[in-house]
Amino acid sequence: MTDLIVEARNVKKSFGSHEVLHGISLNVHRGEVVALLGPSGSGKSTFLRCINHLETIDGGVLAVDGLPVGYKMAGGKLHELSPKETAGRRRNIGMVFQRFNLFAHMTAIENISEAPIKVLKQSKGQARQKAEQLLDRVGLKAKADMYPSQLSGGQQQRVAIARALAMDPDLMLFDEPTSALDPELVGDVLAVMKELASDGMTMIVVTHEIGFAREVCDRSIFMDDGVVVEDGLPREMLVNPKHERTRDFLTKVL
Repeated sequence: MTDLIVEARNVKKSFGSHEVLHGISLNVHRGEVVALLGPSGSGKSTFLRCINHLETIDGGVLAVDGLPVGYKMAGGKLHELSPKETAGRRRNIGMVFQRFNLFAHMTAIENISEAPIKVLKQSKGQARQKAEQLLDRVGLKAKADMYPSQLSGGQQQRVAIARALAMDPDLMLFDEPTSALDPELVGDVLAVMKELASDGMTMIVVTHEIGFAREVCDRSIFMDDGVVVEDGLPREMLVNPKHERTRDFLTKVL
């Protein structure tokens, strides 16, 4: 792989006096599937949200496809872009949240077609046709006209994935997509993610699903206390981690 899609160099982030990211440096190449592992509070979700500028960074460089998502470089300094400019750079990044974030007043198919109509300026017919294809892809074609309240958590999450895919993203970010689901619903969501991985989608996944990391991901990155502790091949790291902190974490989750 030679196409660099995410580049992070010494990324720092604080909330008030509490520094959450202490200088994260890592690269993700096109087509890679990367798992971010680590205990709660280690900075995984914060880093993921910084990638698409849902959180601002306080230091370092964070670029997608060679450009900072929410900033521009001028006079040797980073300057924050306007919300409209940021939205333009963010449109190639899909994000799936822990809590689905679907519009409660819209049906499944309306949730998926809304952004292509408003942002990509697609016709309603074109957007609906694509939404139908995506619902079929995630196994929910029969649920097109149902509202989120009529769907299970796993079904809502699959609609959320389809909604993100409707923008034809270059990069998909998943923030603990199965942690809010009942155990019997997890498998359907992971199956959709595995299919995306097999199709070559670039993905960064914050997850506690160690089996998914081992079977599907190209790399596993273990974070703790706002730093990258270990970065390697999942089958090596998860079986024979190099760092004691990684070993301690895995003994508690495996």
